[in-house]
Amino acid sequence: MTQPPLPADSVSSEPKKTAGATDVLKALGRGRVLIALVIGFGSGLPFLLTGATLSLWLREGGTELAAIGFISWVGLAYSLKFLWAPIVDRFDVPLLGRFGRRRGWMLLSQAVVGLSLIAMAIIGPEGGLTVLGIAALVTAFASATQDIVVDAWRIESADGDEDQALLTSAFQLGYRFAILAGNALILFFATWLGWSGAYALWGAAMSLAIIATLFAKEPVDRRTLAEVTGQVSLLSPRGLFDAIVGPFLTFLKTHGAVALLMLAAISLYRLPDFVMGPMVGPFYTDLGLDKPTIGAMRLSVGLIAAFLGIAAGGLFAVRFGFGKTLLLGALIGPLSNLGYSLMAVVGLSTPVFGGVLFVENFSEGFAGAALVAYMASLTSIGYTATQYALLSSFYALLGKFLKGFSGVAVESLQQGRPLMDAYALFFAGTAAVGIPAVLLCWMLLKHHRKAKKSATPAVA
Repeated sequence: MTQPPLPADSVSSEPKKTAGATDVLKALGRGRVLIALVIGFGSGLPFLLTGATLSLWLREGGTELAAIGFISWVGLAYSLKFLWAPIVDRFDVPLLGRFGRRRGWMLLSQAVVGLSLIAMAIIGPEGGLTVLGIAALVTAFASATQDIVVDAWRIESADGDEDQALLTSAFQLGYRFAILAGNALILFFATWLGWSGAYALWGAAMSLAIIATLFAKEPVDRRTLAEVTGQVSLLSPRGLFDAIVGPFLTFLKTHGAVALLMLAAISLYRLPDFVMGPMVGPFYTDLGLDKPTIGAMRLSVGLIAAFLGIAAGGLFAVRFGFGKTLLLGALIGPLSNLGYSLMAVVGLSTPVFGGVLFVENFSEGFAGAALVAYMASLTSIGYTATQYALLSSFYALLGKFLKGFSGVAVESLQQGRPLMDAYALFFAGTAAVGIPAVLLCWMLLKHHRKAKKSATPAVA
C-alpha cells in the first residue's frame, strides 16, 4: 500500500532509497519483484510499436515524413489517459473483475494490446494508413489503460519506501528491457520475418504479462478503496465530481502553489525527446543505416548506457536528492538531439552513431527512475491511478501534440537545401526547446531549498 504523498520539499531534502539494477536482480527470487519486472516488460512492449518503430516501418515503405508525423498522434492516448483513469479507479471490469479491480483491468488491457498488435501485423501499410492508424490507436489506448492500472498496482503493492524503491526499479528494469526489444531486437526479427511477422510475434509476447498478472496479488481490498474514496455512487453528481475533480483538488491542496510549478516542469521535462521522436527512424533510413546495424548498436551500446544511466541516476538521487537529479537530467537530455545534428552533418559513421546512442540512453535512464519515483511519491491512496495518470499525462501531453508536426517541420526545412541539412537544423531546434525545462527544474530546486531552510528551527 502506498504511503501518503509527501510534500515536494521533503521529497527533495529527504530522498528515498532508490534500488539499483543489482538490487533488483538479487531480489528476483521474491515473487512480487519478479512479477513487477515482467509486468513492467508488458507495459513497455507496445510503446514504441505505435511510435518510433512504426515510423521506421512506414518510412521503409515510402511513406512521406508529414504523414509519419501525423500518425504519431495516436500516442496522444498516453497523455489523455487521465480522462478515463477515474473509471479504472472506481469500477471493476465485468467478468474479469473477479480477479480484483487492479488485476481485472490489467488482464483486459494486456489482452487488447496483444490482439491489436497482431491486427497491425495483418493490416500493414499495404492495407492503408487509415486502417493501420486505427489499429495503432486501439493499441495505444489499451496500452495507456494498462499503464494507468499498472502504476496503481505497483504503488499500492509497496509496504514502505524501501519496498516502493525496489518495485519501482524492477518495473523500470522490465520496462527498459521492453523498450530495447521494441526498438532494437525487433529489427532483427523484421529482417528475418518481415515487419508483419515481427509485430505478430511481439503481440504474442504480451502473454507473458498476462501470466504475470494472473500470479500477482491484488494490492488493496475494495472495502479499503471505498473507505478512502467514499461510498457515493460514481453515477451521482457528487460521485462523478469526486471521481474526476477530487483527485486533482486533493493534489493541488496537498502541494499548494508549487503544484503548478511541478506540473509545468514535468510537462516540459522530456520535450526534446518527444518532438524529435517520429523523425529518428526515418532519419536512420534516409542516412543509409540498415535494420541489423541499428539493432546491434541499440542492443550493445544502448543497453550498456541504459544500465549505467539507471544506476547513476539512482546513486545521484540518494546522495543529492530528486531536485538536483531532475535538473541534471534536464541538462544532459538535449545533448542527444545535438548528437543527431552531428550525425546529419558527418554522415554515415559508426563511432558517431554509437556515441549518440550512448548519450541518449544514458540520459533517459538517469532521469527516468528518479522522475517516476518522484511522481509516485506525490499520489494519494484511493486516487493513485488518477493522480499518477495526471502527472504522467502532463509529462507527455505537449510533446505528443507537437511531435505530430515533426515531419512537416523537416519537409519545410528541406526547401532549398539537402535533406541531411534539414535534419541537422531540425534536431538542433528540438534541443533548444529543452531550455525552459532546465529553468523550471532550477526554480523547483530553489523552492525546495527555501522550504527546507524555513522548516529548519533556528539554533540559539
